[in-house]
Amino acid sequence: MIVIPAIDLRDGACVQLVGGEYAQERVRLPDPIAVALDWEAKGFQALHIVDLDAATGRGDNRKVIELLLDRTDLTVQVGGGIRDREAIAWLIDAGATYVVVGTRALEDDEWLAEVAEEFPEQLIVAADVRERQIVTRGWTRTMHMDIDEAMEKLSQHPLAGVLVTAVHKEGLMQGADLSLMDDVVQSTELAVIASGGIATDVDLRLLDDRGVAAAVLGMALYTGALDAAAIAEEFRG
Repeated sequence: MIVIPAIDLRDGACVQLVGGEYAQERVRLPDPIAVALDWEAKGFQALHIVDLDAATGRGDNRKVIELLLDRTDLTVQVGGGIRDREAIAWLIDAGATYVVVGTRALEDDEWLAEVAEEFPEQLIVAADVRERQIVTRGWTRTMHMDIDEAMEKLSQHPLAGVLVTAVHKEGLMQGADLSLMDDVVQSTELAVIASGGIATDVDLRLLDDRGVAAAVLGMALYTGALDAAAIAEEFRG
């Protein structure tokens, strides 16, 4: 398993939200480029970039994303408000290794089939979960679909993986939703990327034991709860 630091973009800054609530911003760093280079220097192999403004229709952070992709040699996955093939193509052309699609991929089966065929093994679907129900549109809409049904649908496509975020755990540093991740890993052959609530190296080892391919970390790294260099060294895949 590898650990991937998250760079969540809002108004051009790198932020961390608590519980998926925009009013609960706990971390704000004004220079995302410096943050990315610091994670690279500490030994991480990949970055997870999310455009929070694009995800919620508040604007976008395209210029910052372009700079991040240009300045780092790491494997980078980018998501947030990606709802058409042109946006996918733009990110890949700009240097993204993977593109993370969420809302439209989960709400529009036909569109997902088309883009997955056009960009095989380059798309990661973000399945954001609150109490086992899928949430979309920047966590503002709860779908009539649980994680089991979502995984059954997603497993039919040539995806690079599925990113499962336990939104109810996001930013709280109270531990990963191990039961959820266990169920997801057992339900699919796709690579599973875990996110939400991960707070300790024990959490990471428990996820690794369950067959999780990667874990995206945010708050635990930004607050110093985890030793970033040590985590990068231990979880290198």
